[in-house]
Amino acid sequence: MEQQTLAIHAGYDKTFGHGSMSVPIEQTTAYAFRDSEHAANLFSLKELGPIYSRLTNPTLDVLEKRYAALEKGASAIAVASGQSAIFYAIANLAEAGDNIIISNKLYGGSVTLLTHTIKRFGINAKVFDCENPTDLEALIDDKTKAIFFESLSNPQIAISDVEKIVSIAQKHGVMTVCDNTVATAALFNPISWGVDIVVHSMSKYTDGQGRAIGGIVVERNGLNEFFANSSRYSHFSSPDESYHGLVYTSLPLPCFCLRIRLALLRDIGACLSPFNGWLLINGLETLDLRVEKHSQNALEVAKFLTTAANVKAVNYPSLKSSSANTKVNKYFKNGYASGLLSFDVGSFEEAKHIIDSVKLFSVVVNIGDSKSLIAHPASTTHSQIPQDELIKSGINPATIRLSIGLEDPKDLIADLTQAFN
Repeated sequence: MEQQTLAIHAGYDKTFGHGSMSVPIEQTTAYAFRDSEHAANLFSLKELGPIYSRLTNPTLDVLEKRYAALEKGASAIAVASGQSAIFYAIANLAEAGDNIIISNKLYGGSVTLLTHTIKRFGINAKVFDCENPTDLEALIDDKTKAIFFESLSNPQIAISDVEKIVSIAQKHGVMTVCDNTVATAALFNPISWGVDIVVHSMSKYTDGQGRAIGGIVVERNGLNEFFANSSRYSHFSSPDESYHGLVYTSLPLPCFCLRIRLALLRDIGACLSPFNGWLLINGLETLDLRVEKHSQNALEVAKFLTTAANVKAVNYPSLKSSSANTKVNKYFKNGYASGLLSFDVGSFEEAKHIIDSVKLFSVVVNIGDSKSLIAHPASTTHSQIPQDELIKSGINPATIRLSIGLEDPKDLIADLTQAFN
């Protein structure tokens, strides 16, 4: 089936239960077992079914199956937030003494998580150039467990050279993890280009109205065989003493998300609520339509910004003048680049004046909302990063980020015009 059909129907059989057209919300903590044997069989994986909503929930099961279908993956697991999705993906691969290699263009929260918080777990991060990864191969060693990058970066709106990154990773047997939040599954499927793991903050375009926080991890087909033959990731093919000596690669189930569920989600517990899962399921039904409109509106605003006297540079790949235009047409559906764009003005003071002067845009650090949003990354989402590192990553004190919504672009342009004066 095509993407838009999958977004509406995948993972749910309406012939069961009462035939509810809307996926039911299973708002429960726990589940009654038929008897003690049924309970024991579920815990030992002799039978599959809901045990406790920290681990499994029927509403989230639909969301997971639907997202796996949209991302052309084998399995998915929904978690509490995009940050927890990234943490689980990395913690599922690396341990103390290992290292990961991360893109030089990432969301600020990802930078602090992967360079500071995870460092306290004994996992170090090295940085590579995601747009021109000529430096990547030299950074890989026998302790490298993951290469992490964003398909479309926030807020630089840079497009990673996915094909080259994947080629280098596969040569060395290293897992790739791609954050596809900004591009969304509606525009780009990293797994189709050889990426192993895809993560999303579903709080953004998946929801689309700023109502629910959630994250998801999706794995590609074939990882059981990959891990079974990889000494780099022996913990997937060795007995897990915390789960009766379970060997994940021996099961007829996709093992990456299963290990997150049975080990990490079990112990750390950053799970998604069924109600938020239900909101996100409903958001998926219109994702394709919304992202197309977000992208069309953003291109109109970006074209205007290239003509504005106050603007020194505009970062939006769908502009024909953009250095990333070739890549956006190579990787993304119809050359669309989502609703996220950024631009530079003359100074921090000028950026502050513009942000404080808009009337239709809201000063908000979320993205992907139906309403247009404006933010100053250097003093908000990326404020924990030293200024010299910010500038190297393409963010300076005069950078403004816009998340273009679903309003008429003429009104958005009019609002920016008056704010520039």
